[in-house]
Amino acid sequence: MSLSLYDLTVPNYLQTLGAVSGYLAKGAAFCAEQGTDPNEIVAARMIDDMLPFSFQIASVAHHSLGAVEGVQAGEFYPPKDPGTYDYAGLQKLVEDTKAGLEKVTPDALNACEGKDLVFHLGKHQLPFTAEDFLLSFSFPNFYFHAATAYDILRARGVKIGKGDFLGKMRMKM
Repeated sequence: MSLSLYDLTVPNYLQTLGAVSGYLAKGAAFCAEQGTDPNEIVAARMIDDMLPFSFQIASVAHHSLGAVEGVQAGEFYPPKDPGTYDYAGLQKLVEDTKAGLEKVTPDALNACEGKDLVFHLGKHQLPFTAEDFLLSFSFPNFYFHAATAYDILRARGVKIGKGDFLGKMRMKM
């Protein structure tokens, strides 16, 4: 069985975005149970020099749908400041990202195999092929930010575990 660029990326993005959506819902429910404002989490950080929860979630979107769009355009830029999302806005961002990825067709993404992509990083331009960009740069960033957001929720007391991070696995039935 050969795997295409689409097979290697979009289903994995969707699996983890589903997990992110799930642990965000658990975070909101936890706040409701505790009588706390979920918007307090938006600015939460693991450590002072790390970017906040809002950036972690925005980066999950940026390094999934944003990466696919970048591959299709041949250019990718670092994520912008996530702005002033509230907790519900972050949840909507994840849902919108999932919806956008669900519209990506295998043919459209597979047509990008071997295509050049330039990552613009300040005055530097880092050259990639589409598949090397997605698999060696975008994926590690996507999972890093998803795990960091998960960790921030765990550190705040939200009752989530490894199964919440894994999401719905694609098992043989």
